[in-house]
This record gives sequence, structure tokens and C-alpha cells, in this order.
Amino acid sequence: MNKAKTLKRRLGNPKPFLSVAWDTNDIPDACSVNPNLKWKDINWEKVEKYVFKLQKLIYRASNRGEIRKMRKYQRLLTKSYYARLLAVRRVTQDNQGKKTAGVDGIKNLPPMQRLNLVDLLNTRYLKASPTRRVWIPKPGRDEKRPLGIPTMYDRALQALVKLGMEPEWEARFEPNSYGFRPGRSAHDAIAAIFDSIKLKPKFVLDADISKCFDRINHDALLRKIAQSPYRRLIKEWLKSGVFDNKQLSNTVEGTPQGGVISPQKRKHRPARYGRKTK
Repeated sequence: MNKAKTLKRRLGNPKPFLSVAWDTNDIPDACSVNPNLKWKDINWEKVEKYVFKLQKLIYRASNRGEIRKMRKYQRLLTKSYYARLLAVRRVTQDNQGKKTAGVDGIKNLPPMQRLNLVDLLNTRYLKASPTRRVWIPKPGRDEKRPLGIPTMYDRALQALVKLGMEPEWEARFEPNSYGFRPGRSAHDAIAAIFDSIKLKPKFVLDADISKCFDRINHDALLRKIAQSPYRRLIKEWLKSGVFDNKQLSNTVEGTPQGGVISPQKRKHRPARYGRKTK
């Protein structure tokens, strides 16, 4: 039995992959994928346009306060085959974390296993696995910052949830917030500050909350989400625990930095949901 399987057995959690092979040398279950479909032949432009269209519908419904309609579109996106394809591509190809394994030891999925993972996301969602704690040094300091690395399955599911949640909250956020938002960057924040202070002198307050993301209250966060269709999944990810130095610890507060839906640097700047497109 390889190391990843032994670790999962000790943690007492179910296999996160079923038809997805544990090792890149293993033969995946070809019955779970379309034998006529190849990963390289997928029309990604069509996939992104379809997902973006659904996201715009979610954004507009949230902006108008049409909650029931918004939830309907979110459930439709979550079950969408194109959305699952895009979520898997984000975590297995686009994201730099594709080379980093969670507690399952799985990384660098080849095309056949990516299709298996797309198929697995359409089944009943599996129990969330603990995150693997990795410590990285802070730039210019002696301190180290903890990262929580989820399993590949949890990362793909988080990417799928993010596709549905992001447009909902983009319609509610304040217009002058720029942190960790799609279509916005530090340069946009600099431009907004310049426009507001160029005519007369003003004071600028630079504040930093110590260990902000490490101490976020889970109950307060779940109350903010309210009756979202993703509430149960998010609660599982918050409470899944951390595997650090061969010890499994429960998580009673904070969010794991390093996951798909956790605060992190963005590699790309997707289009804004409210923008008109041809």
C-alpha cells in the first residue's frame, strides 16, 4: 500500500477520488469518462462563454435582490458540465498549486484523470478531507506563514463553488474594495486613491489586522453566507481539520490560506460580471 493510501486510512476519511487513480502510473477507470472525448479537443472558449453567461445571470439576480432566482442559477451552474470542466482545469492546469499535493498525495493529474475528476464532481459530494499544513517564510521576516493545502478533489470542488459564489457577492461588495476580487488589482486601488486625493491633501491610514484570517469566527462567517446552497460544503471545509507534523488537529477558528476559495494572489484578472459583452 502506498504512502498516500496509508495516510488516508490513518485519518479515517474516505477515498477522495474513487475512479481517479492514486498515482500517475495507475490506470484510471475508463468507464467513468466519454471514450470519444479527449482533454486536448475541448473547446475552452465555448466552455468559458457558457459559464460566464450563467455568472452574469447570478450577478444580475443578486444585484436586483431576486434571491430565489439567484439560487436557481447557482444550482444550475454547479450541476453544469462546462462549469465542472472549467473548475478542474483551474486547479489541474492554470493554478501553480497543481504541483503541490494535499494529504492524499495526489498532484499533476494527466488528461484522463482530469476527465475522471470532472465526472466525480457530478456525484454526491464526498466528505471534506483535512488540509496539509505547510509553513512558508514571510518576505523580509523571520516569521513563517501557514498554508493549508486541500486535496485535489476538494480544490476542484472549491473552484466549482467559487464560480457560483463570486458573482453573487460581487454585486454586494462596496465599490471601493479591491482585495481578492476578480477584475481588480493593486493598480486599480492606486488609481482610486490618486483620484480621491489629487485635488486636496488628505490623511491616509494604513492598518493591518494581526492574524486576521487565522482567527476568523466560523459562526459569524456562516451567518453571513445565510441559506446559500454552498453552506454545508463551506462548513465542512472550515471544520475539516489540519494535518501538521503527523498530527491531526481540529479547526475551531480561521480559514486555511492556500485553498481555491481562500485569500491568495490571483494569477489572472477575469472580466467583471457587470460589464456588457458582445
